[in-house]
Amino acid sequence: MSLTTLVTREAPDFTAQAVLPDNSFGELTLSNYRGKYVILFFYPLDFTFVCPSEILAFNSRVAAFKEKNCEVIGVSVDSRFTHLAWKNTPVENGGIGNVQYPLVEDLNKAIARSYGILLNDSVALRGLFLIDTKGVVRHSVINDLPLGRSVGEALRILDALQFVETHGGEVCPANWQEGEEAMKASTAGVADYLAKKHGKK
Repeated sequence: MSLTTLVTREAPDFTAQAVLPDNSFGELTLSNYRGKYVILFFYPLDFTFVCPSEILAFNSRVAAFKEKNCEVIGVSVDSRFTHLAWKNTPVENGGIGNVQYPLVEDLNKAIARSYGILLNDSVALRGLFLIDTKGVVRHSVINDLPLGRSVGEALRILDALQFVETHGGEVCPANWQEGEEAMKASTAGVADYLAKKHGKK
């Protein structure tokens, strides 16, 4: 089996119909988001179980992403009409309410296929892609259908990317959080960081 990744490559562009935050239908082109960061996440199907928990979790933090110049976009193989019906269904009845980021339709499954996450030519796996301001994929994670993702981790990785972009010569170690010390990208820098972190100076 050949393992490939989109990380470090230009994100596959697409133009598709979507339900927008104001519940109108509109055409969405990914490359129009150049100049912003994008969290592009795929979920299997509307009106299912793990999916609404993720969609609502992203919606609860959408302002935090926007503060970091990052837009959130959701995609599934459902139609825009099904997306809208789900948005119009109250949360207490299994709906998602008026989420404030676009939900893109991928009826022909071309978008999921281009990102390498189409499962059995049926639905998308839980793929998440962090795309930088130049349209390059810098991070991805793909979960099996029963495994929900962490919105907090998506924000942490966005923080890490923005940190290394603005602090030349520094890299983010394991479990790095915004405001913490990073590492100098050198043998001495790594040794110094690890000695401080693990108390073996």
